[in-house]
Amino acid sequence: MPTPDGKGYLLLVEDEHNLARYLQLELENEGFSTDIEYDGLSGLEKALTIEYDLILLDVMLPELSGIELCRRIRETKDVPIIMITARGEVPDIVTGLDSGANDYLAKPFAIEELFARIRVLLRQRESKANQEIVVGRLRIQPNARRVFLDEEEIMLTPREFDLLYYMVQNKEQAVSREQILTAVWGFDFMGNTNIVDVYIRYLRNKIESDPSVKLIHTVRGIGYTLRD
Repeated sequence: MPTPDGKGYLLLVEDEHNLARYLQLELENEGFSTDIEYDGLSGLEKALTIEYDLILLDVMLPELSGIELCRRIRETKDVPIIMITARGEVPDIVTGLDSGANDYLAKPFAIEELFARIRVLLRQRESKANQEIVVGRLRIQPNARRVFLDEEEIMLTPREFDLLYYMVQNKEQAVSREQILTAVWGFDFMGNTNIVDVYIRYLRNKIESDPSVKLIHTVRGIGYTLRD
């Protein structure tokens, strides 16, 4: 969700109010739009309901640690994450990266270094988003939000495309209905998980109209998986 000047939309989760405000001012001066949350639970709700381009997480957060927050975000989203913390020991760095962080920055740091790391991750994300994804006979163009079976375009609704893209991003993994619901419908969706089964059926009817194409498989007792 780029800002008007094209830099990006960031979430900063940091419980030190003065540092959070300083970073927000510096980031916005650099051209980034930045939301702030001061505890892990509020950060989780924001991260799961809003499509950010990148997330900055402190490790030591009230309510929910940055490590656990990172793990929970990673269950449903592949947004770039940079961990920011005063703890710069190797075991702490390894724990942060193992929880799903893309990068790790120890305090104190130069603001220019933070900008540089953000730019690297955003360039990587942009390059990845521009790539066409091929799953069996299915071709997906994420930026154009177009889907083709061989050379024939399949017309999907926005929700159907979001569901397919989430399944493709989690290819070969069994994902629960709750995970799908959070990723595709949002953290604050008030309906039940039956809506997932309905949209899976819609999607199957469109992308598996050819009997030789079988991509979405039911995982009994869990949910669904997508395989070639």
